[in-house]
Amino acid sequence: MLASAFANDPALSHVFPDRAVRTARLPRFFDLILRSEADPALTDIAGDNDAAAVWRPPGAWQTSTATMLRLAMPLLTTFGTALPRALRLQGLLEAHHPATPHWYLEFLGTDTARQGQGFGGSAARARLARCDAEGIPAALETATQRNLGLYTALGFAVTHEFDVPNGPHFWCMWREPR
Repeated sequence: MLASAFANDPALSHVFPDRAVRTARLPRFFDLILRSEADPALTDIAGDNDAAAVWRPPGAWQTSTATMLRLAMPLLTTFGTALPRALRLQGLLEAHHPATPHWYLEFLGTDTARQGQGFGGSAARARLARCDAEGIPAALETATQRNLGLYTALGFAVTHEFDVPNGPHFWCMWREPR
């Protein structure tokens, strides 16, 4: 589902510019992302697997060097020649990431047939309610302008923007607990 939801994502299109390669690699990419998370409960599902929000807890928004080394072969087979582009993008995202402790919404995706029906917002709200209860802010980056409305409705605000050289434009967003 996440691979389908991100098939036309500007950031992943930058990493995998060839559509056929992207279509083949995104399922492996999301499998790798979900395997690198220490706690599978950090993925909130809405509907009947119609949407998923993948979160990282405060203090754990970066992929550790130990995790990168543990996943070295899967990284190589997933990214192939796109690995340098992916690592450059990761470095830029990390350079623009806030240092204040927060929950990090790493990915929010909705099945393409169910987009616009509230499933993405529902998947995100589960963790945001916890953020509010615990008084912890949340952060995200998006390269998809049409998603700004959803994130704004969820309480996020754009803090700054940046461009990837020869790549997409990013909006960095922050949400204070309510």
